Amino acid sequence: MRPSSGHHHRSTDSKTPQRGDWKVIRDLLPYLLEYRFRVIVALSCLVAAKFANLGIPILMKDLIDSLNVKVNSPQALLVVPVGIIVAYGLLRISASLFAELREALFARVTQNAVRKVALQVFQHLHSLALSFHLARQTGGVSRDIERGTRGIQSLISYSLYSILPTLIEFCLVLGYFAYSYDIWFAAITLVALVLYIIFTIIVTEWRTHFRRTMNDMDSKANQKAIDSLLNFETVKYFGNEAFEASRYDENLLRYQTAAVKSQKTLAFLNLGQQIIIAVGLMLILWRATLGVLNGTMTLGDLVLVNTLMIQLYIPLNFLGVIYREIKQSLTDMDRMFSLLNTDKEIADSPDAIPLQIQHQDHGPDVRFENVSFHYESKREILHNVSFNIPAGRITAVVGQSGAGKSTLARLLFRFYDVQSGKILIDGQNIQDVTQASLRKAIGIVPQDTVLFNDTIGYNIAYGNPAASIEEVQEAARAAQIDDFIKRLPEGYDTQVGERGLKLSGGEKQRVAIARTLLKKPAMLIFDEATSALDSKTERAFQEELLSLAKNRTTLIIAHRLSTIVHADQILVMEHGQIIERGTHLDLLASKGRYAEMWQMQERAALD
Repeated sequence: MRPSSGHHHRSTDSKTPQRGDWKVIRDLLPYLLEYRFRVIVALSCLVAAKFANLGIPILMKDLIDSLNVKVNSPQALLVVPVGIIVAYGLLRISASLFAELREALFARVTQNAVRKVALQVFQHLHSLALSFHLARQTGGVSRDIERGTRGIQSLISYSLYSILPTLIEFCLVLGYFAYSYDIWFAAITLVALVLYIIFTIIVTEWRTHFRRTMNDMDSKANQKAIDSLLNFETVKYFGNEAFEASRYDENLLRYQTAAVKSQKTLAFLNLGQQIIIAVGLMLILWRATLGVLNGTMTLGDLVLVNTLMIQLYIPLNFLGVIYREIKQSLTDMDRMFSLLNTDKEIADSPDAIPLQIQHQDHGPDVRFENVSFHYESKREILHNVSFNIPAGRITAVVGQSGAGKSTLARLLFRFYDVQSGKILIDGQNIQDVTQASLRKAIGIVPQDTVLFNDTIGYNIAYGNPAASIEEVQEAARAAQIDDFIKRLPEGYDTQVGERGLKLSGGEKQRVAIARTLLKKPAMLIFDEATSALDSKTERAFQEELLSLAKNRTTLIIAHRLSTIVHADQILVMEHGQIIERGTHLDLLASKGRYAEMWQMQERAALD
């Protein structure tokens, strides 16, 4: 179905409003806490690994100090260092063991969260109104989901494996310094770390908008590329390859500018961090050296202090990168969760019940009662439209482009809700039944058929994925395409290409007809379904259509009047209103708008 000319696209901004980092984390937590026991055990392993890590330099200090023994004490030289060396090795193994256990335990938690969030977003996107998908560009949405799921893994990885371990180790080192040495050691370490964190956060926050700009330009470039490649035939028809390359390069150039600025500010951040670390280390070593000289500290203490500081500052070297990546992960996750929180617009009411078709053997009775509808408030598409499609009968709708014909099908599927009036199926308001049951009862063959990039068999079977190959072939025969498929070298396994472009327009429409017939709906809608068929196939399909309509309610939206001469009822629409109704012969006899259209098409056929 083609959008009406007055179709309203809800405006969307590529820059999704930021909701706050903690809000994003709160959105993620329920997915992580599904495995509470694993999380607790993994965090316990994290703490145990840090204690083992702190014990390693302490044992090294004891080893160094134990070497200061008298020459005539061989037992001390043999027993004490050997015990410390063994303990040192065990601690190193323990630190690695607990670290690997932490990662192994948390792997399932992370991957479960990624899978469930991605699946939930995917399902939610399919539940959103048609207006959302018409306003969005698929390339940008898919990139948001991709970056969002990757952001979950990055956030967990950086926070659990870098930030949290560093904070725990920092607290342990501070406590050890305060307990074992001069308070100045703890004070210098604390001040240096606070200054380091403040400087990192301020500069990284300043740099964030460059990164966000890079993301926006990346998404826009991706959108342009996908849109251009999907419509490559149109590009070639008009010879606009250079124009498309220019549009693509425009966003790449903006990305490049933002990336260069980001790299320059990163150099400034790294330099500032190294200055703070170097000053902190110098002050600590100065205090330790004084302690050794005045006898309050041993040589082992000097090595211990230096080792602890280096051990602490090595992960801090990456704090800027980690903080930036965490912020970026939160931004990416926010965009994904924003998709998840997008209002459905067309949602089932809390007390919605499945649609009940009273007589499955001849289809439902469909009634439009005083229906008015608009995409934009300034332009009404349907105005007080009322008509009835009797059960098991064929009703056709004709009229000029923009008269509102295809809108009737969209409203029947409840892609939109009417502004006034109501649509009843077997006496049930479609707004009071579940959308799934409503759409299951209706099958449609649209004018513009888009197929999946898969086989012909897959595309026909999509009408009922559980159908057998015999049922698929039966539907293909009913749609007059079985003979064509059998002549193909690969038969039903023939690939149709992107959007079905390897097939002609008529072949694609016949696949769409077969797909709909396989669905076996109670009601059929044909929206210009035979527009791409040749005359011979169209006549054959008309005969098949008459037999199909015997036990189904059928709505045909037509342009060629020759295709609907056998309809039980023909509605003529103009400017969103029904101006004539009746059978083909009745309308010809009335010599109104329908008769004029018939004469025009007859003359065109003769020409």
